[in-house]
Amino acid sequence: MSFSTIHNQPLADRMRPQDLDGYIGQKHLVGKGAILRRMIESGNVASFILWGPPGVGKTTLARIVATMLGRPFFSLSAVHSGVKDVRETIEKAKKQEFFNSPAPILFIDEIHRFSKSQQDSLLSAVEQGTVVLIGATTENPSFEVISPLLSRCQVYLLNPLDVQELRELIQLALTRDPVLKTLPVEIRQDEALLRVSGGDARKLLNALELVVQVQRNQGEDTQEPLVVTDELVLERLQNNIALYDKNGEMHYDIISAFIKSIRGSDPNAAVYYLARMIAGGEDPLFIARRLVILACEDIGLANPNALLIANNCFQAVHAIGMPEGRIPLSQTAIYLACSPKSNSAYMAISKASEEVEKSGDLSVPLPIRNAPTRLMKELGYGHQYKYAHDYEHNFAEQEFLPGALSGTAFYRPGDNPREKELNERLRFLWKSKYGY
Repeated sequence: MSFSTIHNQPLADRMRPQDLDGYIGQKHLVGKGAILRRMIESGNVASFILWGPPGVGKTTLARIVATMLGRPFFSLSAVHSGVKDVRETIEKAKKQEFFNSPAPILFIDEIHRFSKSQQDSLLSAVEQGTVVLIGATTENPSFEVISPLLSRCQVYLLNPLDVQELRELIQLALTRDPVLKTLPVEIRQDEALLRVSGGDARKLLNALELVVQVQRNQGEDTQEPLVVTDELVLERLQNNIALYDKNGEMHYDIISAFIKSIRGSDPNAAVYYLARMIAGGEDPLFIARRLVILACEDIGLANPNALLIANNCFQAVHAIGMPEGRIPLSQTAIYLACSPKSNSAYMAISKASEEVEKSGDLSVPLPIRNAPTRLMKELGYGHQYKYAHDYEHNFAEQEFLPGALSGTAFYRPGDNPREKELNERLRFLWKSKYGY
C-alpha cells in the first residue's frame, strides 16, 4: 500500500483511537483511577465540557465515551450549525428514547462559538436528560458559555501533549498505521517535529505525513529508508506550509496583516484579510478581541469612540454568532482603519511600567494618601490635600507623583486634533512642569 492508494483520509484520522487504552495523554482525566475514566466505567455519564488547545484529543475523547457506553452519537460544529440544527438534532435524540434507554451523546465542537440563543436552545434537553452534552472549546468556558448551561456541566481541562507522549505517538504511527508501517522510515532527529507540533497531536501527525508524502511523491525509491532529520522536516514544511497547517503560521500571518492594515489606515486591505480569516474558519470572537485591543493600542485617544465601537462589536458577534457576525466585524474594521491613529496611551503605560520595574514601590505623597483612621490623620495622611472641584477650572496644582518622579511625563499627547486639545489643556494647567 502506498500514498497513491489513500482514500483522502489523513494520518490523524487513521490514528484516531477507539478506546481509552489507545488514547495518548490526559492521564489526569483518563488514566487508571482518574475521574473521567471512573465516570465512563460506571456507565453513568453527566454532561461535561472539554477545555483545551487544539489537537489534544477532545473530539476523540467524546467519541470514545459514546463507543464505550454503546450510545448513539450526534455531532455538531458550532461553526456551521445554527439553532435549527440544534433543535433538529435534539428531536432525533428524542426518537432514541424507548424502554428507558440511556440518553444519546450530543457532541458540540467549538461550543464557545455558539451565540447565546444557540446555547439557550440546548438547556431544556440537557436539563431533562434528553441528551448528555459533551462540549469542546479552546476558550475559557467561564467567559464563553452561558451560566445556566455551564452550571449543568462539569469542566475538564486538557493539556498539550508532552514530549514523551508526542514521541509515543510517532512510534505508534510508524508501527500501526496501515500506510506508514509498510514504508521504511527512520526518525533520526525529532526536535523539529516536536517543535512545530506545539503539543498538538494533529499537527504532529500532519507534519510527519507531509514529510513522508513529499519524499515519495518526488519519485524516491520506496525501498530506500527515508531518514527524517530536523533539516528535512523544516525544508518540507516551509515549502508546503499551506498544505501542512492552515491554522499555524498562516493563521499568524493573516491576523498580522489584518492588524497592520488597520494600523496603516487601509480599509480595503483590512476587509480583505478579514474575509480570508472568515473563509478559513477563524474564531470570530478572536477577531473581535483583536479589534478591541487595536482600538486602544493604535487609535486610543485620537478617537475614544473607537473603543466603544470595538467593544460593541465584540458583544454583537457574541450575541448573534456567524455568519451574520461578519457584518459588525467588517463595519468595525473599516471604522478603525479610517480613524486617526495614536499609540500615546499604549506608550504611557509601557513607560510607567518600566519605571515601576526600575524604581519599585516609591512612597505616595502624604497629602493624597487615604486617611480612614485618626492615627493616620495624626501622621499627616491627607493633610493639605486640595479638592480639585473647590478651585477655578476644577484644578489645584499639587504633587501627585512620588517625590523622586516629580515632573516625569509618561503620557505624551499624539499629533492629532483630539490630543492637540488635550495638550493645550495640560499646558494651561501645569505650565512647564511636564514639558507639554
